[in-house]
Amino acid sequence: MKRIGFSGTLDPITNGHMWVIGEARSIADEVVVFLSQNPAKAPRFSAEERKSIIALSCAQQGWDNVQVVIVKGDYTARAAKKHGVDCLIRGIRTTADFDYENLIQQTNVDVLQGAKTIFVMPPRDLGSVSSSFVKALEGPIGWNWIMKKFVPGPAYHAWVLGWLRSEWEALWDYAHADAPAIAHADQWFVRLTGAGAYGGPGRHYHNLDHLVHGLCEIRVWAANTQPDPLDVDIVKQAFWFHDAEYHHAGGPLSNEEASAQLWLGSHLHHDLGDAAALIRATDHFQEAAVSHRLKHIMLSVDLAILGQDDEVYQNYARAIRREYSHVPDAKYRAQRASVLAHLRRKAEAGELFGDAYFADQYNAQAIANMTGEMAQLAAA
Repeated sequence: MKRIGFSGTLDPITNGHMWVIGEARSIADEVVVFLSQNPAKAPRFSAEERKSIIALSCAQQGWDNVQVVIVKGDYTARAAKKHGVDCLIRGIRTTADFDYENLIQQTNVDVLQGAKTIFVMPPRDLGSVSSSFVKALEGPIGWNWIMKKFVPGPAYHAWVLGWLRSEWEALWDYAHADAPAIAHADQWFVRLTGAGAYGGPGRHYHNLDHLVHGLCEIRVWAANTQPDPLDVDIVKQAFWFHDAEYHHAGGPLSNEEASAQLWLGSHLHHDLGDAAALIRATDHFQEAAVSHRLKHIMLSVDLAILGQDDEVYQNYARAIRREYSHVPDAKYRAQRASVLAHLRRKAEAGELFGDAYFADQYNAQAIANMTGEMAQLAAA
C-alpha cells in the first residue's frame, strides 16, 4: 500500500495515537495524518499548534514518512480521497469503539464515497489512553508526572507550557492589566520557561516539571489552609524565580542569591523585597540565618518532592543523578548519601517540613523514600 491516512482532533496526540501511526507505517509507504478542525470543539491547541506537535512527535521517533494535513470544512474521508488516500486506519479499544467506528466507516463509504477504514487493536497498556483521558489528569498534585507516561515528549512539553501560561496570567491578573504590563510579563514568562532557565536542556530536575509540581503544591496548600491571598501570591512569585538561576560551577553568588537578584530586576511587582527574601530562604546551606514569615511554607513546597509516591520519587532521584552527571559515581554516591542522611535526620526530628500541613502529608513517606534511596546508593 502506498499511502494510508489517520485522522482525529489529536488534542493532544497520545502514545495510543502514536502506536496507530506506527502500525500505519508498517503497512504503507507514507502516512498522512488528517487533523480535524471542528468548529464545534474547543481544543486546547490551535490546528497549527497541533500540526507542529504531531510533526515534532513523529520526528522524535525518526519517522520521516509522516505528513500532517489540516482538514477545514470537509469530511475527513472525502478529504483523504482528494489527497490520494484510499484507506484510513483507526484504533479500536472497546466494543463501544467498534460500534461507533463501524457506523462512521459505513457513512464514509456509502454516503460520502470517501476512504475506507482499516481497524487495528492497540496493546493492553494503551487500551484506555485517549485525549480525553489525558485531559482529565490535569490538576491534582503529580498530574504532570502521570501525564508524561501517556503522551509523546513534544505534546507533554506543549501541554505543560500551556498550563504554566495559565498560572502565570492568573498571578499577574492579565484580565485587568494594561498592554504594556502584559507585554512585560510575557517577556519574563518566555525567559523563565525558556532555554536559559527552567526549560534549559541541562535542567533534569530544576526544570519545568519542578515548577509545575511546586505550583500545584502551593495551590493545594492554599485550598486546604485558607491563608491570606497576598501571602499565596508572594509564595508563588518566589517559587517562579527561586531556581531560575542554577549553575553547578559556583561563582560569586549562590544560585538562590542570583535568583533573588533576577527577581529584583524583573520589576514585575511594586514590592519586590518580600519575595526576594523568600527566595533567599530556599538556600538550604544558610537557611538558618534567613528569616521570613513564609519561610516554612516555601521550604516545605520545595521539599515536598521527597514525600511523593515511589514512582515519582524514583523519577526525581534519577533526575537528580542526571543533573549531576558531571560528578563521578563514587563521589556522587557519597555526597548524595550525606545530603539524604542530613535531610532524614531532620525528618525524624520533625524538622524537615516546618509547616504542619506539609508535615502531615509527607513526612513519613519522605523518611521511607530517603531510606530506600540510601540503601540503593550503598548497594551500588
